[in-house]
Amino acid sequence: MVIVIVGGGKLGFDLAQTMMERKYDVRLIEKNKLKCMDLANQLDAEVICGDGTEIEILAEAGAKNCDSFIAVTGSDQDNLVATQLAKKEFGAKKVIVRANNPANMEALRTLGTDIVVSSTEIITKLIEQEVDFAEMHMLATLNKGRASICTMILPDRSAWDGHPLKDIDLPSGSLVISILRDEAMMIPNGYTVLHSGDELVAVCENDNRKKLIKLFGEKR
Repeated sequence: MVIVIVGGGKLGFDLAQTMMERKYDVRLIEKNKLKCMDLANQLDAEVICGDGTEIEILAEAGAKNCDSFIAVTGSDQDNLVATQLAKKEFGAKKVIVRANNPANMEALRTLGTDIVVSSTEIITKLIEQEVDFAEMHMLATLNKGRASICTMILPDRSAWDGHPLKDIDLPSGSLVISILRDEAMMIPNGYTVLHSGDELVAVCENDNRKKLIKLFGEKR
């Protein structure tokens, strides 16, 4: 698995080190020359000195069709530019961005980033998930990253189309807290009937997030 990381700060360093311990092919981009030298001495990974918002540097790092592209610089603007280039110009399979300012999370998500997070542990888990998290979007983290508020849309021909919530055996630690249907939001109860196309907002423990996706992704 090829992982390209933009930003050699503490989070970038920790991610690179963690991914290398898992035997992944890691390429780290950092534009500060002194920091690059320090990173190269500490990490047995390819360290590219340059600006991660420049196409030539991303190409040199092997961003084309990489398995995961992660932007974790201290600038949300740089992170956004880097991830947009990775996705649109290089076809990165999974694009993850760090939001330094929580107020920018929705903007980063709206502007094309697959996943917006801020925790090393969460990013590591996202990279290793077998489930494609394009089906689910994280809105916020809870309990120091051990739980999340997530949203997903019931697919066409959903197995739960026409069924009330009380008929669904949700994973432990999961709760559907709102439903958006035809631009109208409702707070559900056990008798609320689901329909394909509903956007569900749920709280769930991260260990059970994959189960929740599989459950609501079932089709007839």
